[in-house]
Order: sequence, then structure tokens, then C-alpha cells
Amino acid sequence: MLIGIVGKPNAGKSTFFTSATLAPAKIAPYPFTTIKPNRGIAYVRIKCVCKEFNVVDNPKNSKCINGIRYVPVELLDVAGLVPGAWQGRGLGNKFLDDLRQADALIHVIDISGGTDFEGKAVELGSHDPIEDVKFLEREIDTWFSQILRRDWDKIIRIVDVGKGEDIIDVLTQRLSGLSIERKHIVTAMRTLGLSSKPSSWSEEDILNFASTLRKISKPIIIAANKMDLPKAEENYNRLIKELKDYIIVPCFSEGELALRRAVERKLVRYLPGEAKFEIVNSKLLTEKQESALKFIRDYLNRWGSTGVQEVLDKTVFNVLKAISVFPVEDPNKLTDHSGRVLPDVFLVREGITVREFAYKIHSELGDTFIYAIDARTKQKLGESYILKDRDVVKIVAAKGIKS
Repeated sequence: MLIGIVGKPNAGKSTFFTSATLAPAKIAPYPFTTIKPNRGIAYVRIKCVCKEFNVVDNPKNSKCINGIRYVPVELLDVAGLVPGAWQGRGLGNKFLDDLRQADALIHVIDISGGTDFEGKAVELGSHDPIEDVKFLEREIDTWFSQILRRDWDKIIRIVDVGKGEDIIDVLTQRLSGLSIERKHIVTAMRTLGLSSKPSSWSEEDILNFASTLRKISKPIIIAANKMDLPKAEENYNRLIKELKDYIIVPCFSEGELALRRAVERKLVRYLPGEAKFEIVNSKLLTEKQESALKFIRDYLNRWGSTGVQEVLDKTVFNVLKAISVFPVEDPNKLTDHSGRVLPDVFLVREGITVREFAYKIHSELGDTFIYAIDARTKQKLGESYILKDRDVVKIVAAKGIKS
């Protein structure tokens, strides 16, 4: 899964990215610090099955701490977006192109209202963060609609006049570069009740289709960043009241980054997403560090977490509706061919069949699929079996190919 981190300049995107991944990213209090996209690996939390099966696992593609499995996802931190980005203003064209493959977007906003649309510092509370939400979505929607309009006459000729091809097939092919699938297009057209004849679509239809398609194919969660600043809580309360259809998570990404850096230096013990941390040795702390940790502790006592891990978890499980599946070679010992216990876990979309899952592991495994075995019940599962969260399965394939 690829998750894009978006927002206007100086909203804290790169701080959020670094706090989630500990990957290097340039952070500075001025616009357009990020020019080239930063890529890194973050982790989402699931309840591992190791305690249920009473085994000690040997994770290969993830890590397990006290029965909580941390599963990797890829984050992409792109250049800040300013009004007019779809026309190429600022780094707009690059920003939008970088987002083509993203499955979901985390919109990092300055909830304190301390930066304007351009990312320039203003008096705290003087800028309305709700307007940031509206403008970013408007920019992406317009970008989508421009991509459609660019080839619309050609689409009309192909569907209505020429070969009479199905509009869904044509749009699927045209929009594949945006990681838009056939099911996204079908859902958007049904939602809006659009005709199968593109010549009958108005300009408003195209824009509404682009907006609906964006919501379906690149859903957005809001990280209300800079919650530690004055005016932030007031704006946050207004946001959750006025934007009821959005998932909005209060965030203090600078605090999360400070804690993760402190863990690296062995100054504190802390697990991402937890509501507390433990100082290892207070004698190692400078007065400034001690003061900063006290501020962070007070924040955690007030809000329960820094919000960074919560945003990641909610993006994957609430927005993308992902489930976790554990493939094994031996359904009795829960091992792979090397004897590692519960070595892998995959994050897949809700509704996936066990054969589709086999393809996720390896294309040949999907091609030669015979059946699967449920490690809990030891029952055979046919190719149309829809996987459930935390299923543990063995894939049986022809020609001796196994999971």
C-alpha cells in the first residue's frame, strides 16, 4: 500500500513523515522545503495471532512486540500544494504527478491557523483550516477533471461514434495511470446516475464524476497537526463539528518525532501510539530535553497519544478497509518452508478471495491454485472463499508450488 502525505507548504507534512518513518526528510519553517518526494516505511498495528495459537513467532516482513504486529506500509511525502496547482502553479504539476499511484491520502493541515494558503506564517488563529481542506480537494478534483477533459472528444468518438466500446472499459484504460480501477469507475457512475454515452455528459457531470472518482479511488483522512499550539483545540472542535463526514485525528507530529529520536538515543522507552513513555535515566537528560519531555507528557495525558500512529492505523483500516492475512506453509506448526513461525502478514483489501490473495503472494501461485486450508479449522477453502481479518491460511497449488 502506498499512502501519500499531502497539504500546503509548512503545514508539517515532512515532520509527520519523519516522525512516522524516521527516514531523512528536510524540515524547515518555510514553504517548498520538500521538492523531490520523500519515500519511507511506516508501520501500522494489528493484533497478532501468536498469542491465540500460543506460539512464539519469527516475523520476516514485520515485527511483533508483546502480541502487537507492526506491519510495513509505504509513505510518500510530496511537495506542498498551493492554490492553482492544477495549472502548474508552485510545484503543482509535480505534486499531482507524484500522487498518481497513491491508494489513500493523509492531508496534514495546520490546525492552529498559523499559516496562510501559501504556507507563510501568519498570526495564530487568523487562517481558517477548513479552507485548507476545501482548497486541496478542489485542486485534486480539478486535476482529475482536466485529465478527463483532455481526451473527452476522443472518448466520445470511441464510445458513441466509432467502435462503440463500453465507456467503463475506455475510462479504465485512460485512467489506469492514476491507479483507478474498473470498480471505482462503476461505483462513481452509479452514484451519479451517469449515462453510458459520454456525449450526453455536461461540464458539470465531468467535474462531479472527477470529484466522486477522487473520493473513491484516493480517499482522504485529515491529520490536524500542530495541536500543541494555541488556537488549535478551538479550531479542532470546530472542524469535527462542521466536517462530520471526515475522519479527523488530532496530531502533534513534532512530539512524536522527539519521542522516536529519544528512543534512538536510549533516553526513553516508548512504543508508537502509546499514551505514555518512560525515561530511562533522567541524569542523561539536559534541562532543555527534560522540559520538552514534560511538555510531551502533559500533551499525552490530555490527548492520549501524539496521533501519528492513529492516523496511520485509521488510514489503512478505516479508510482503505484493509484486513490482515497470515500465509503459512504448514497449517499445523504455522511455519514456512524454513521453519519460521508466522513469518509473514499481508495487508489486503476487504472482500478479497483466497485465490486473489494467492496472486498477491505470487502470480504462479494464483495460476496453479487448487484450494487453501484454514489453519484454525483445518477445513479446505475454495477459490471463492472471502478472507476474513486475521485469517491464517495455507495455499495449495498444482505442480508442487505452495505458499
